[in-house]
Amino acid sequence: MSYYIKKMRFGKNVVLVVVLSVFVSCSDFLNISPEGAVTPDNFFQDESDFLQAVDGTYAPLQDLYDSQSVWAMGEMRSDNTHYFFNTDFRFPPPEQIADFLVGSENEIIEQKYNFNYDIIARANEVIKALEGAELDRSSEDNIRGQVLFLRALAYLDLVRYYGGVPLHLEPATNIDEASVSRSTESEVYEQIIEDATAAAGMLPDKAGQDPGRATSGAAWTLLGDVYLTLEQWEEAENALNNVNGYALLDDYTAIYNTGNKNNEESIFEVQFLEGTSLGTESYFPYYFIPLTNDHAQLTKGPSGSQSASNSGWNIPTQDLLAAYEDNDERFDASIGFITGPSLISDTSYVDLPYVKKFQHEHAIFEETNQNFPVYRYAGVLLMMAEAINEQGGRLAEAAGYLNQVRNRAGLMNYNASSQSGLREAILHERRIELAFENKRWLDLVRTGDAVNVMNAYGNRLKADPNYYYLSPNAYNVDEHDLLFPIPFSEIQVNPDLEQNPGY
Repeated sequence: MSYYIKKMRFGKNVVLVVVLSVFVSCSDFLNISPEGAVTPDNFFQDESDFLQAVDGTYAPLQDLYDSQSVWAMGEMRSDNTHYFFNTDFRFPPPEQIADFLVGSENEIIEQKYNFNYDIIARANEVIKALEGAELDRSSEDNIRGQVLFLRALAYLDLVRYYGGVPLHLEPATNIDEASVSRSTESEVYEQIIEDATAAAGMLPDKAGQDPGRATSGAAWTLLGDVYLTLEQWEEAENALNNVNGYALLDDYTAIYNTGNKNNEESIFEVQFLEGTSLGTESYFPYYFIPLTNDHAQLTKGPSGSQSASNSGWNIPTQDLLAAYEDNDERFDASIGFITGPSLISDTSYVDLPYVKKFQHEHAIFEETNQNFPVYRYAGVLLMMAEAINEQGGRLAEAAGYLNQVRNRAGLMNYNASSQSGLREAILHERRIELAFENKRWLDLVRTGDAVNVMNAYGNRLKADPNYYYLSPNAYNVDEHDLLFPIPFSEIQVNPDLEQNPGY
């Protein structure tokens, strides 16, 4: 028996249902549950029930990180990746996101919004049920800490991409409770900090936690991430100082190897597993290869002439390729090239780059065993370098954290001579180290660089005849583009929601 709370829609037509092996429905006029029915009130009987519910709270992370929304909104929105124009089959939603032509009806921005609220709805059910639970204290803390971390992670994703959003902190039992207006960004961040701080104090460390589950280190990392976004540098440093028990792997390629999941550099990664009947495998590496009649040469999947129909997205840009320093070992680990025929009419590939770092052997076509990294220790080192540098006066110390990451990549130390120079070096290193992990757009936004960088990048593309297909209106970036629109479907069902400016 599996348990989770499924969010069908937050809005006037919200429906929250308990899902077991089948959907259980009941009419409003019933005041008792049919014999044999399972509800939140009678499900949570012992620790095993709570653990199943926690597993269900993690489940939408798979939906989220295997969807187009994470890389379309986090990488293709930036100067790191673009799409390969397919003249035979157009799929506008990710193209619109990349080209800054997105509207509120875009289905991909709706995916991110809904999957995150699915996590939040499930977390709220578990938190509510814990109020009357009689569990061992350490077990209860671990359960509560995990769902608080997941709720904080979901709200952080929402506030960064959409701004202030509705804060749901209790299970919605009727339509009025499900329809609330938007909170301010400050209010959402305050709740994230509250949840993550509580989680950090409740969760075990990596050594004491089951692989793949949230740890105290993950919660402290999330807090550091939040404080960095808010430019609260001292608080960021203090939080990141608590991230212990992790280390850089010697080999960058080993981080992503499917035989090395949840390794000592991994702080939190979304778990996928191929070869089950539960749909827990990942598809996302297939998005990142060019359309070819032999996918196996790139994906390392089963041999044959099958073609992956949803490929051609998240292609590394020339801007990114040029950003790598000579002898950077991460280049060959992250990026591959293909020359040969294409499935697109009148098109052949000549040294076309593709994302290589997530391509590993798997047995079933379009079903991989690849996890997705959310937080890594290398990212913590770079966040620490930034937090220290922004406080001033400690250039050598900040550069020391940066150089740990550079040295692992086979690069020489960066010798810091000014705060501004080190700031630029740290952000450059984040771009390379965390390439294709959905950090670039968020970094451009939080540092105030997005408008200038993306307009300049867009001008280069529109001047290149290879990008003849771009609309003249593409890449005319202004401040309103720093947030995505609230999905139109949400505005329709919840008139209390106000749309972001410019949409």
